[in-house]
Amino acid sequence: DHVKDIKRLKDKLTIKMKIHFTRPQIRGARPISEKLFSNKKCLAWFHEYAGPDKVVGPEAMEKFCEDIGVEPENIIMLVIAWHLEAANMGFFTKDEWLRGMTLLQCDCTERLQSKLDYLRNQLNDSVVFKNIYRYAFDFSRDKDQRSLDMDTAKSMLALLLGRTWPLFPVFQQFLEQSKYKGMNKDQWYNVLEFSRTINTDLSNYDEDGACE
Repeated sequence: DHVKDIKRLKDKLTIKMKIHFTRPQIRGARPISEKLFSNKKCLAWFHEYAGPDKVVGPEAMEKFCEDIGVEPENIIMLVIAWHLEAANMGFFTKDEWLRGMTLLQCDCTERLQSKLDYLRNQLNDSVVFKNIYRYAFDFSRDKDQRSLDMDTAKSMLALLLGRTWPLFPVFQQFLEQSKYKGMNKDQWYNVLEFSRTINTDLSNYDEDGACE
């Protein structure tokens, strides 16, 4: 009897497993995430936003943000721009779009929306975050200037470090009171290192070793 019970249980499990594994085929259409990436579709998606100059500009960028459900000032837009290796804030060229979206395997709005959590989670990886932070300097800098103007620097630092660095309000106040008109690349890089290495109570802060 015990053997028969085990056999009956096995049969039940086999039937349940068959039902479970054949269901996706019964449902028909494959989920968006399983469909193959289409270069042609990705290009058509780009042209939904691009102007005659074959560039997605600031106005079209707002529409793009609206479509994917992300505010233009959300840090996710910086992560997307980093993946595209976009050279200028507020603009995506065709080459940037195709290169970045191909790497992300996104050829439509829905597919990019399905990647938003993944993009957000990338900020938790210290190496990836450092790369995005460093990228942000050149991305937001006026290309005829070697430094980042202070207003832009403060805005970008608030975006990147405002929610994760406990000392940011103190640092922001320091910037407000300083006479600096801009921030060069070395200073920009050093702010991140400072935020990562200095204790909240400044107990390990060495003024002599501090960067200018």
